[in-house]
Amino acid sequence: MKKLITISAVLLVFASCKNKNEFSISGKINNAGDIKKVFLYEADKIVDSAFLNENAEFKFRRVSEDPDFYSLVAGEKSVMVIAQNGDEINIETDYTDSTSSYKIDGSEESEKVREFNQLSNKYGKLYKDLQAEYTQKVEANPEAKDAIYQSLLPRMQANIDAFSKEALKFAENNKDNLAGFYAAGTLDPMRYEAALIKYAEDVKDKFPKNKSVQSFVSRMLELKPVSVGQKAPEFSLPTPEGKMVKLSDLRGKYVLLDFWASWCAPCREENPNLVKQFNAFKNKGFTVLGVSLDDEKSAWQKAIKDDNLTWTHVSELKRWDGKVSMQYKVEGIPASFIIDPAGKIVAKNLRSTELEAFLKANVR
Repeated sequence: MKKLITISAVLLVFASCKNKNEFSISGKINNAGDIKKVFLYEADKIVDSAFLNENAEFKFRRVSEDPDFYSLVAGEKSVMVIAQNGDEINIETDYTDSTSSYKIDGSEESEKVREFNQLSNKYGKLYKDLQAEYTQKVEANPEAKDAIYQSLLPRMQANIDAFSKEALKFAENNKDNLAGFYAAGTLDPMRYEAALIKYAEDVKDKFPKNKSVQSFVSRMLELKPVSVGQKAPEFSLPTPEGKMVKLSDLRGKYVLLDFWASWCAPCREENPNLVKQFNAFKNKGFTVLGVSLDDEKSAWQKAIKDDNLTWTHVSELKRWDGKVSMQYKVEGIPASFIIDPAGKIVAKNLRSTELEAFLKANVR
C-alpha cells in the first residue's frame, strides 16, 4: 500500500508540473535543408520566431487563456495548431515529405486538425491528378482545350462536392471544439451558405472570446435575412427613365434579381445566358430585374442596349454604396437571387446550366 501511495504521489507531481499560465510548442523538422528559422503566426500576424538548433528542433512559449489558432511556418511548409494555457504540444515533420504529413501530441484539438488535414490532402491529391491530366491532354491537343476542360469538369466538381460533404460532416461532429470551425472554413460560403448559417447559430455561444469565430458568426447572421428560405427584402429603385419600380411589383412570378454592372466582365459574359433563359421562360411566369452597380448612367444604358437586355432595369448609380446592394449583402458581382411567386428567396447565384436546370424544373 505504501508503494502504491508513493507511485501516486510521483504521478501527481509530474501531472502538476505543467505550467497552467502558458502553453508550449516544441518541434523537430527532419531534413530541414536550408531552413534555419520557424515563424509562429497568430491569425495573419507573426508573433514569434525561433531558430532551429543543431538537432533541427525549436520551441515556443505563449499565453492564451482560451483555445486559439496558431500557425507554424518554415519555408514553404506550415502546420496549424490549436493551443491554450497548459498545453505542451510536440510536433515532428519531414520538410521533404510531399504529403505535408506530421506527428503531433499534447493537444486533442490539434490532433483533430491533423486528422482533417489528412482528409483534405486526400482530395487535394485527386484535384492535382486531374490538373495534371488536363495539362497532359492540352499539350497533346491544344485546339481541344475547352472541350477537354468540359470533359473533366464533372469529375472536378464531384471531387469538390465529396470533399465538402465530408468537411461539413467533420464540422458538425466537432461543434464543441475549434477543429470543427477550422473544417467549416474550407466550405464555399456561397454554395453552403445555409449550412454555414446554421453552423454559426449552433456555435455562437461556444467560443465567446474567440475573435475568428465571433467574426464568422456575425458575418453569417448578417447574411441570414437574405439567405435561401427568407422573404426577399422589399426595395424601390428608378429605371433609366426615372420610373420607380418596387420588387413587390413583380410578385406572382419567379424573379431573377440580378446584381451586375457595365464594367463587370464576368457579368457581361453571363448576359448572353440570361438573355437565352429570359426569352425561353418569360411567357411561363419568369422575369429578370437587373440592379446595376454602375455610377455612370450612359455606360449603364449602353450595356443594356449592347447586350440586348430587354427586361426591367433599376439602379442607384452608386456602385458599392447603393442601399439595395448593401441590403442584399452583395460583395461581388455578378450576384443573383431567385425569388419565387410568393416573394421568398429560393436560390442564389445560379448561372449557366444551373440556372437553366432550375427554370426547367420550376417554371412551367
